[in-house]
Amino acid sequence: MIIKSVKARKIKDSRGEETIEIIANGQTASSPSGKSKGRHETPSYYKNIDFCVNFINNLKIDFAVNSFADLAKVEKRICEKLKFKDARKLGANVLFALESAILKALAKEKKKQLWQIVNRSAKKFPVPVGNAIGGGLHSANQGKPDFQEFLIIPREKSFAKNVAVMRRVYNSLGNIMNGNELNDEGAWQIDAGNEEVLEILHNFRRIDIGIDAAASSFYKNGIYDYGDKRLDRNEQIRYINDLIKVYGILYVEDPLHEEDFSGFKMIEGKHLVVGDDLTASQIERLKKAKKAVNAVIIKPNQNGSLLKLRELFEFCRTNGIKTVMSHRSGETMDDALADYAFAFQSDYLKVGIATKWREAKLKRMMKIEKSS
Repeated sequence: MIIKSVKARKIKDSRGEETIEIIANGQTASSPSGKSKGRHETPSYYKNIDFCVNFINNLKIDFAVNSFADLAKVEKRICEKLKFKDARKLGANVLFALESAILKALAKEKKKQLWQIVNRSAKKFPVPVGNAIGGGLHSANQGKPDFQEFLIIPREKSFAKNVAVMRRVYNSLGNIMNGNELNDEGAWQIDAGNEEVLEILHNFRRIDIGIDAAASSFYKNGIYDYGDKRLDRNEQIRYINDLIKVYGILYVEDPLHEEDFSGFKMIEGKHLVVGDDLTASQIERLKKAKKAVNAVIIKPNQNGSLLKLRELFEFCRTNGIKTVMSHRSGETMDDALADYAFAFQSDYLKVGIATKWREAKLKRMMKIEKSS
Protein backbone atom coordinates (compact mmCIF):
# COMPACT_ATOMS: atom_id res chain seq x y z
CA MET A 1 0.00 0.00 0.00
CA ILE A 2 1.25 3.44 -0.92
CA ILE A 3 0.27 6.10 1.60
CA LYS A 4 -1.03 8.94 -0.53
CA SER A 5 -1.86 11.36 2.25
CA VAL A 6 -1.44 11.78 6.00
CA LYS A 7 -3.17 14.62 7.81
CA ALA A 8 -3.58 15.53 11.48
CA ARG A 9 -5.86 17.81 13.43
CA LYS A 10 -6.95 18.52 16.98
CA ILE A 11 -10.24 17.14 18.30
CA LYS A 12 -11.90 17.02 21.74
CA ASP A 13 -12.00 13.87 23.86
CA SER A 14 -14.83 12.78 26.17
CA ARG A 15 -13.64 15.23 28.85
CA GLY A 16 -13.63 18.10 26.35
CA GLU A 17 -9.83 18.24 26.25
CA GLU A 18 -7.69 18.42 23.11
CA THR A 19 -6.24 15.28 21.58
CA ILE A 20 -4.92 14.32 18.16
CA GLU A 21 -6.71 12.71 15.24
CA ILE A 22 -4.81 11.44 12.19
CA ILE A 23 -6.18 10.50 8.75
CA ALA A 24 -4.16 8.20 6.47
CA ASN A 25 -5.57 7.48 3.00
CA GLY A 26 -8.97 8.57 4.29
CA GLN A 27 -8.94 6.30 7.37
CA THR A 28 -9.20 8.04 10.74
CA ALA A 29 -7.64 7.17 14.10
CA SER A 30 -7.43 9.14 17.31
CA SER A 31 -5.78 8.81 20.67
CA PRO A 32 -7.38 9.08 24.12
CA SER A 33 -5.84 10.89 27.08
CA GLY A 34 -5.50 9.94 30.72
CA LYS A 35 -6.18 11.99 33.82
CA SER A 36 -4.39 9.61 36.18
CA LYS A 37 -0.94 9.25 34.61
CA GLY A 38 1.95 7.12 35.74
CA ARG A 39 5.32 8.84 36.06
CA HIS A 40 6.91 6.34 33.70
CA GLU A 41 4.55 6.43 30.74
CA THR A 42 5.65 7.93 27.42
CA PRO A 43 4.78 11.66 27.22
CA SER A 44 1.74 12.37 25.05
CA TYR A 45 3.43 14.93 22.79
CA TYR A 46 6.90 16.13 21.86
CA LYS A 47 6.92 19.84 22.74
CA ASN A 48 3.13 20.27 22.38
CA ILE A 49 0.14 19.09 20.37
CA ASP A 50 0.41 21.94 17.85
CA PHE A 51 4.00 21.04 17.00
CA CYS A 52 2.97 17.42 16.49
CA VAL A 53 -0.02 18.26 14.29
CA ASN A 54 2.20 20.41 12.11
CA PHE A 55 4.88 17.69 11.95
CA ILE A 56 2.40 15.04 10.78
CA ASN A 57 0.91 17.41 8.20
CA ASN A 58 4.37 17.80 6.68
CA LEU A 59 5.46 14.18 7.01
CA LYS A 60 6.19 12.37 3.74
CA ILE A 61 5.76 8.60 3.78
CA ASP A 62 7.01 7.69 0.30
CA PHE A 63 7.41 3.95 0.80
CA ALA A 64 5.03 1.00 0.77
CA VAL A 65 3.38 -0.31 3.94
CA ASN A 66 2.09 -3.82 3.32
CA SER A 67 2.10 -5.47 6.76
CA PHE A 68 2.04 -4.82 10.49
CA ALA A 69 5.83 -5.27 10.55
CA ASP A 70 6.20 -2.36 8.12
CA LEU A 71 5.34 0.01 10.95
CA ALA A 72 9.06 -0.24 11.66
CA LYS A 73 9.62 1.78 8.47
CA VAL A 74 7.26 4.47 9.73
CA GLU A 75 9.08 4.69 13.05
CA LYS A 76 12.43 4.85 11.25
CA ARG A 77 11.23 7.77 9.10
CA ILE A 78 10.15 9.72 12.20
CA CYS A 79 13.55 9.13 13.78
CA GLU A 80 15.30 10.31 10.62
CA LYS A 81 13.25 13.50 10.41
CA LEU A 82 13.61 14.52 14.06
CA LYS A 83 16.97 12.89 14.75
CA PHE A 84 15.47 10.67 17.46
CA LYS A 85 16.73 7.27 18.51
CA ASP A 86 13.19 6.17 19.41
CA ALA A 87 10.08 7.27 17.50
CA ARG A 88 8.09 7.31 20.74
CA LYS A 89 9.81 10.58 21.60
CA LEU A 90 7.40 12.20 19.13
CA GLY A 91 4.72 11.44 21.71
CA ALA A 92 2.66 8.37 22.55
CA ASN A 93 -0.62 9.93 21.40
CA VAL A 94 0.86 10.93 18.05
CA LEU A 95 2.65 7.69 17.23
CA PHE A 96 -0.28 5.50 18.27
CA ALA A 97 -2.81 7.50 16.23
CA LEU A 98 -0.49 7.53 13.19
CA GLU A 99 0.22 3.81 13.26
CA SER A 100 -3.42 2.99 13.89
CA ALA A 101 -4.61 5.14 10.98
CA ILE A 102 -2.08 3.47 8.67
CA LEU A 103 -3.19 -0.02 9.72
CA LYS A 104 -6.83 0.94 9.18
CA ALA A 105 -5.96 2.12 5.67
CA LEU A 106 -4.11 -1.14 5.01
CA ALA A 107 -7.09 -3.16 6.26
CA LYS A 108 -9.43 -1.29 3.93
CA GLU A 109 -7.16 -1.83 0.93
CA LYS A 110 -6.81 -5.55 1.68
CA LYS A 111 -10.56 -5.82 2.46
CA LYS A 112 -9.84 -7.24 5.90
CA GLN A 113 -10.77 -6.32 9.45
CA LEU A 114 -8.23 -4.31 11.42
CA TRP A 115 -7.45 -7.17 13.82
CA GLN A 116 -6.62 -9.45 10.88
CA ILE A 117 -3.81 -7.13 9.79
CA VAL A 118 -2.21 -7.56 13.22
CA ASN A 119 -2.95 -11.25 13.86
CA ARG A 120 -5.18 -13.22 11.51
CA SER A 121 -4.92 -16.29 13.81
CA ALA A 122 -6.65 -14.61 16.79
CA LYS A 123 -9.36 -16.76 18.36
CA LYS A 124 -9.69 -16.08 22.10
CA PHE A 125 -11.95 -13.26 23.29
CA PRO A 126 -11.11 -11.18 26.36
CA VAL A 127 -13.26 -10.89 29.46
CA PRO A 128 -14.66 -7.36 29.87
CA VAL A 129 -13.78 -5.44 33.03
CA GLY A 130 -16.20 -2.60 33.76
CA ASN A 131 -15.74 0.42 36.01
CA ALA A 132 -19.08 0.56 37.83
CA ILE A 133 -18.48 2.94 40.76
CA GLY A 134 -15.85 5.65 40.74
CA GLY A 135 -13.78 7.52 43.30
CA GLY A 136 -10.34 9.05 43.64
CA LEU A 137 -9.14 11.41 40.91
CA HIS A 138 -11.95 10.38 38.54
CA SER A 139 -14.79 11.65 40.72
CA ALA A 140 -15.63 15.16 41.83
CA ASN A 141 -18.03 14.55 44.73
CA GLN A 142 -16.81 15.38 48.24
CA GLY A 143 -17.68 12.10 49.99
CA LYS A 144 -16.22 9.87 47.28
CA PRO A 145 -14.38 6.61 47.97
CA ASP A 146 -10.59 6.79 48.10
CA PHE A 147 -10.11 4.04 45.54
CA GLN A 148 -10.35 5.21 41.95
CA GLU A 149 -12.43 2.38 40.48
CA PHE A 150 -14.71 -0.40 41.67
CA LEU A 151 -14.94 -2.98 38.92
CA ILE A 152 -17.36 -5.62 37.68
CA ILE A 153 -15.87 -8.78 36.16
CA PRO A 154 -18.59 -11.13 34.80
CA ARG A 155 -18.24 -14.90 34.54
CA GLU A 156 -20.13 -15.84 31.35
CA LYS A 157 -18.55 -17.73 28.46
CA SER A 158 -19.16 -15.23 25.65
CA PHE A 159 -18.18 -11.58 25.40
CA ALA A 160 -21.73 -10.52 24.54
CA LYS A 161 -23.21 -12.33 27.56
CA ASN A 162 -20.56 -10.81 29.80
CA VAL A 163 -21.50 -7.33 28.57
CA ALA A 164 -25.16 -8.07 29.31
CA VAL A 165 -24.26 -9.05 32.90
CA MET A 166 -22.20 -5.88 33.37
CA ARG A 167 -25.04 -3.70 32.12
CA ARG A 168 -27.57 -5.43 34.37
CA VAL A 169 -25.44 -4.92 37.47
CA TYR A 170 -24.56 -1.36 36.44
CA ASN A 171 -28.24 -0.44 36.02
CA SER A 172 -29.12 -2.05 39.36
CA LEU A 173 -26.41 0.00 41.04
CA GLY A 174 -27.94 3.13 39.54
CA ASN A 175 -31.28 2.22 41.11
CA ILE A 176 -29.68 1.49 44.48
CA MET A 177 -27.94 4.87 44.46
CA ASN A 178 -30.97 6.74 43.12
CA GLY A 179 -29.27 7.69 39.87
CA ASN A 180 -26.33 9.68 41.18
CA GLU A 181 -24.22 11.48 38.59
CA LEU A 182 -21.58 9.75 36.48
CA ASN A 183 -17.86 10.52 36.60
CA ASP A 184 -15.59 11.05 33.58
CA GLU A 185 -15.43 7.29 32.87
CA GLY A 186 -19.18 6.76 33.06
CA ALA A 187 -19.03 5.17 36.52
CA TRP A 188 -21.57 6.01 39.19
CA GLN A 189 -20.51 8.58 41.77
CA ILE A 190 -21.39 7.82 45.36
CA ASP A 191 -20.86 9.35 48.78
CA ALA A 192 -19.48 6.31 50.58
CA GLY A 193 -16.28 4.76 51.87
CA ASN A 194 -14.35 1.94 50.23
CA GLU A 195 -15.88 -0.76 52.45
CA GLU A 196 -19.44 0.50 51.90
CA VAL A 197 -19.01 0.25 48.13
CA LEU A 198 -17.48 -3.22 48.37
CA GLU A 199 -20.37 -4.32 50.59
CA ILE A 200 -22.84 -3.23 47.89
CA LEU A 201 -20.98 -5.08 45.13
CA HIS A 202 -20.51 -8.16 47.30
CA ASN A 203 -24.28 -8.74 47.26
CA PHE A 204 -24.41 -9.30 43.48
CA ARG A 205 -24.17 -12.79 42.01
CA ARG A 206 -22.46 -14.04 38.83
CA ILE A 207 -19.73 -11.44 39.01
CA ASP A 208 -16.30 -11.02 40.53
CA ILE A 209 -15.20 -7.76 42.15
CA GLY A 210 -12.19 -5.69 41.25
CA ILE A 211 -10.63 -2.49 42.54
CA ASP A 212 -8.19 0.02 41.12
CA ALA A 213 -6.81 1.62 44.26
CA ALA A 214 -4.56 4.00 42.27
CA ALA A 215 -2.61 4.21 45.52
CA SER A 216 0.01 6.61 44.14
CA SER A 217 -2.68 9.30 44.02
CA PHE A 218 -3.01 9.43 47.83
CA TYR A 219 0.55 8.44 48.79
CA LYS A 220 3.04 10.99 50.06
CA ASN A 221 6.20 10.78 52.15
CA GLY A 222 5.71 7.13 53.06
CA ILE A 223 2.05 7.52 54.09
CA TYR A 224 -1.23 6.51 52.42
CA ASP A 225 -3.58 9.31 53.42
CA TYR A 226 -7.26 8.30 53.45
CA GLY A 227 -8.42 11.42 55.23
CA ASP A 228 -9.97 9.56 58.17
CA LYS A 229 -6.86 7.40 58.57
CA ARG A 230 -3.19 7.52 57.62
CA LEU A 231 -1.45 4.19 56.94
CA ASP A 232 2.21 3.37 56.63
CA ARG A 233 3.42 0.80 54.08
CA ASN A 234 2.87 -2.29 56.24
CA GLU A 235 -0.55 -1.07 57.36
CA GLN A 236 -1.55 -0.43 53.73
CA ILE A 237 -0.55 -3.97 52.77
CA ARG A 238 -2.55 -5.41 55.69
CA TYR A 239 -5.55 -3.23 54.79
CA ILE A 240 -5.59 -4.39 51.15
CA ASN A 241 -5.11 -8.04 52.15
CA ASP A 242 -7.97 -7.78 54.66
CA LEU A 243 -10.29 -6.34 51.99
CA ILE A 244 -9.39 -9.19 49.63
CA LYS A 245 -10.29 -11.79 52.28
CA VAL A 246 -13.50 -10.16 53.51
CA TYR A 247 -14.99 -9.31 50.10
CA GLY A 248 -13.44 -12.04 47.94
CA ILE A 249 -11.86 -9.50 45.60
CA LEU A 250 -10.52 -11.10 42.40
CA TYR A 251 -8.73 -8.14 40.83
CA VAL A 252 -6.49 -5.65 42.67
CA GLU A 253 -4.88 -2.90 40.60
CA ASP A 254 -2.16 -0.56 41.92
CA PRO A 255 -2.70 -1.33 45.64
CA LEU A 256 0.63 0.38 46.47
CA HIS A 257 2.49 3.34 45.02
CA GLU A 258 4.24 3.05 41.67
CA GLU A 259 7.78 2.40 42.94
CA ASP A 260 7.00 -0.28 45.52
CA PHE A 261 7.82 -3.44 43.56
CA SER A 262 8.55 -5.50 46.69
CA GLY A 263 5.30 -4.36 48.31
CA PHE A 264 3.25 -5.71 45.40
CA LYS A 265 4.73 -9.15 46.15
CA MET A 266 3.14 -9.04 49.60
CA ILE A 267 -0.44 -8.84 48.35
CA GLU A 268 -1.88 -12.24 49.27
CA GLY A 269 -4.44 -14.69 47.91
CA LYS A 270 -5.38 -16.37 44.65
CA HIS A 271 -6.33 -13.34 42.61
CA LEU A 272 -4.97 -10.88 40.07
CA VAL A 273 -2.39 -8.40 41.34
CA VAL A 274 -2.40 -5.87 38.53
CA GLY A 275 0.27 -3.31 37.70
CA ASP A 276 -0.70 -0.07 35.96
CA ASP A 277 1.24 2.96 37.23
CA LEU A 278 3.82 0.41 38.39
CA THR A 279 4.55 -0.72 34.83
CA ALA A 280 3.11 2.10 32.64
CA SER A 281 3.05 -0.15 29.53
CA GLN A 282 6.85 -0.05 29.37
CA ILE A 283 8.82 -3.27 28.79
CA GLU A 284 11.66 -2.21 31.11
CA ARG A 285 9.24 -1.67 34.00
CA LEU A 286 7.41 -4.91 33.24
CA LYS A 287 10.64 -6.92 33.34
CA LYS A 288 11.35 -5.46 36.76
CA ALA A 289 7.81 -6.25 37.93
CA LYS A 290 7.47 -9.80 36.60
CA LYS A 291 7.80 -11.34 40.08
CA ALA A 292 5.69 -8.65 41.74
CA VAL A 293 2.50 -8.90 39.63
CA ASN A 294 0.61 -11.63 37.81
CA ALA A 295 -1.39 -9.25 35.61
CA VAL A 296 -0.68 -5.96 33.89
CA ILE A 297 -2.60 -3.06 32.35
CA ILE A 298 -1.57 -2.27 28.78
CA LYS A 299 -2.65 1.11 27.38
CA PRO A 300 -1.60 1.83 23.79
CA ASN A 301 -1.05 5.53 24.39
CA GLN A 302 1.02 4.91 27.53
CA ASN A 303 3.62 3.51 25.16
CA GLY A 304 2.82 4.80 21.68
CA SER A 305 4.31 2.09 19.46
CA LEU A 306 2.10 -0.78 18.36
CA LEU A 307 5.28 -2.75 17.69
CA LYS A 308 6.32 -2.28 21.33
CA LEU A 309 2.81 -3.27 22.42
CA ARG A 310 3.21 -6.60 20.64
CA GLU A 311 6.51 -7.05 22.50
CA LEU A 312 4.71 -6.42 25.81
CA PHE A 313 2.07 -9.04 25.06
CA GLU A 314 4.69 -11.58 23.99
CA PHE A 315 6.66 -11.01 27.19
CA CYS A 316 3.52 -11.49 29.29
CA ARG A 317 2.61 -14.75 27.54
CA THR A 318 6.13 -16.09 28.01
CA ASN A 319 6.12 -15.22 31.72
CA GLY A 320 2.55 -16.23 32.60
CA ILE A 321 1.34 -12.68 33.22
CA LYS A 322 -2.32 -11.93 32.44
CA THR A 323 -2.96 -8.94 30.17
CA VAL A 324 -5.59 -6.21 30.51
CA MET A 325 -5.95 -3.96 27.46
CA SER A 326 -7.32 -0.65 28.75
CA HIS A 327 -8.92 2.60 27.69
CA ARG A 328 -8.16 6.01 29.25
CA SER A 329 -10.47 8.36 31.12
CA GLY A 330 -10.53 10.88 28.24
CA GLU A 331 -11.76 8.71 25.37
CA THR A 332 -12.71 9.20 21.72
CA MET A 333 -15.21 7.36 19.54
CA ASP A 334 -12.40 5.36 17.92
CA ASP A 335 -13.22 1.68 18.54
CA ALA A 336 -9.89 0.20 17.36
CA LEU A 337 -8.95 -0.73 20.93
CA ALA A 338 -11.27 -3.73 20.61
CA ASP A 339 -9.47 -4.91 17.47
CA TYR A 340 -6.08 -4.61 19.17
CA ALA A 341 -7.27 -6.41 22.30
CA PHE A 342 -8.49 -9.31 20.16
CA ALA A 343 -5.48 -9.31 17.83
CA PHE A 344 -2.97 -9.31 20.69
CA GLN A 345 -5.12 -11.93 22.49
CA SER A 346 -5.54 -9.90 25.66
CA ASP A 347 -7.02 -11.80 28.62
CA TYR A 348 -9.19 -8.86 29.68
CA LEU A 349 -10.55 -5.69 28.09
CA LYS A 350 -11.11 -2.75 30.42
CA VAL A 351 -13.19 -0.08 28.67
CA GLY A 352 -15.92 0.85 31.14
CA ILE A 353 -19.62 0.13 30.79
CA ALA A 354 -21.62 3.25 29.96
CA THR A 355 -21.43 6.41 27.79
CA LYS A 356 -21.08 6.35 24.01
CA TRP A 357 -17.26 6.40 24.11
CA ARG A 358 -17.13 3.17 26.21
CA GLU A 359 -20.02 1.48 24.44
CA ALA A 360 -18.29 1.95 21.06
CA LYS A 361 -15.49 -0.41 22.13
CA LEU A 362 -17.86 -2.98 23.63
CA LYS A 363 -20.06 -2.99 20.51
CA ARG A 364 -17.02 -3.40 18.27
CA MET A 365 -15.83 -6.44 20.24
CA MET A 366 -19.30 -7.98 20.12
CA LYS A 367 -19.33 -7.43 16.34
CA ILE A 368 -15.96 -9.18 16.00
CA GLU A 369 -17.25 -12.06 18.14
CA LYS A 370 -20.40 -12.39 16.05
CA SER A 371 -18.47 -12.47 12.79
CA SER A 372 -15.81 -14.95 13.95
